[in-house]
Amino acid sequence: MFTTLKNAFKIKELRKKIFFTFAMLVVIRLGSQLPVPGVDRTYFARWFEAQTSDAFNFFDAFTGGSFLNMSVLALNITPYITSSIIMQLLTIAIPKLEEMQRDGEDGRKKIASITRYVTVGLALIESSAMAIGFGRQGLLETYNVFNIITVIAALTAGSAFLMWIGERITENGVGNGISIVLVINIISRMPQDITQLFEQFVFGRSIAKAVVAAIIILAIIIGMVILVIILNDGVRRIPVQYAKKIQGRKMVGGQSTSIPLKVNTSGVIPVIFASSLMQLPIFVCSLFSIGGTGVWAEIMKGLNSSYWCNPRQPVYSIGLVIYIVLVILFAYFYTSITFNPLEIADNMKRQGGFIPGIRPGKPTSDYLTRILNYIIFIGAAGLTIVCIVPYFFNGIFGASVSFGGTSLIIIVSVVLETIKQIESQMLVRNYKGFLND
Repeated sequence: MFTTLKNAFKIKELRKKIFFTFAMLVVIRLGSQLPVPGVDRTYFARWFEAQTSDAFNFFDAFTGGSFLNMSVLALNITPYITSSIIMQLLTIAIPKLEEMQRDGEDGRKKIASITRYVTVGLALIESSAMAIGFGRQGLLETYNVFNIITVIAALTAGSAFLMWIGERITENGVGNGISIVLVINIISRMPQDITQLFEQFVFGRSIAKAVVAAIIILAIIIGMVILVIILNDGVRRIPVQYAKKIQGRKMVGGQSTSIPLKVNTSGVIPVIFASSLMQLPIFVCSLFSIGGTGVWAEIMKGLNSSYWCNPRQPVYSIGLVIYIVLVILFAYFYTSITFNPLEIADNMKRQGGFIPGIRPGKPTSDYLTRILNYIIFIGAAGLTIVCIVPYFFNGIFGASVSFGGTSLIIIVSVVLETIKQIESQMLVRNYKGFLND
C-alpha cells in the first residue's frame, strides 16, 4: 500500500488527484465544526449522558461526531447511503429502472440523478423530524417556525453539499468519493475511542497488567482487520469453458475463464440493514419520549446492544440472537436480488459457455445457486463474528467504543478498493506512455 502511494506521488496527474481529495476531506472536517444557527449545541451531549440506549451511537460514528456537535453536516451522507440502497432495491422491482440500468452510461446517469433527488427528499424528512421532534424538547434555543425552517434548511443543505463533495472526489480525485467521505468520518472518531480504551484498561495500572492489556487490545484490533481483509478478498472461482465455433473463416472460442464469487457477496449491507432495523424502534421511542417503563422498556433493552453479552443480565442477549439471524437473512436476501444465477446460466448458454461437468441451462443455474448459498453462509458467518466481537467485550468488560465491526469492514474495504483504483490509474498511465513512445 505504501509503495503504491509512493509511486503515485511521482506522477503529476495522480499527485493532483490525491491533493484534491485531501483538500476536500479538510473541508469536510471544517464543516463538521460549523454550528447550525439557533440550536443548543450541548443538547445532544447532555441527552446522550442521560440515555442508556445506543440508538444514535451508530449514526454518530458514521457522521464523524457531526451529529453529536449538531453541525451543519449533522446528517452527513446517511441520506445518500439510504437513497442508494433504496434505488438499488427498486431497480430490481421496477422494470423501467432496470431498463435504465441496462442502457449503459446514459441510464446510470439518469439513475444517479434520481438518487440525488431522493437524497434531498430523505434529508428534508430527517431534518424536519429532528427540528420538530427534538426542537420542542430543547434542541432549539427558541422553538418557533423561523428556527425550525432554519435548522431544516441548514441540515438539508449540509447533506446535499457532502453529496456534491463525494461526487467531485469521484470525478477529480482518487475515486470512491462517497465511500471516502464515510471513511474519514469514521476514522475521525477512532483516536478518541482508542484513547478511551487505553485510559480504561492500560493507564494507571501496574506495568505488567498495562502491557498485557495493551497487547490484547492491539491483537484484537489487528485480528479483526485481518479477518475483514480475508472476507473482502476471499473469492470462489467457478471455471467456465467456451466451446469452439466457426465465424466466417475463423475458428473462435475455446478459451477458459472463471466466474468470481466473492465470499462476502453482499458487503456490509446486511449489517447496516440489521442494525437499522434493530435501532428503529429505539429511535422512534426516543424521538417521541415513549416506552420509558414497563414491558416496552424491557423490550427496548433487548434491542439495545449496550445490554448484550452482559453476564449479569443474560436475558437481554436474546437481542443479539435476533441480530445475528437478521444479518444472515439480509445477506441471503440482498444477494438474491443482486445476483441472478438463472440469468448468468442463460448468458453462458447463449455464448457457448459451460461449467466443466455441469450441463448448460437449468443444471448450471442450480449448481451456481447451491455454491452461492454455501458461500453466502460463510460470508455472513464471518460478518457476524466481526460485528459481535465489540458487543462481547462491551458486555463482559465494558469496553464501549463508537466504532465496531461495521466500521472496520467499511474502512478496510474502502481503503483496499481505493488502493486498487490508484494502481489501475497508474497502470493506464503506463500503457499511455508506452503507446505514446
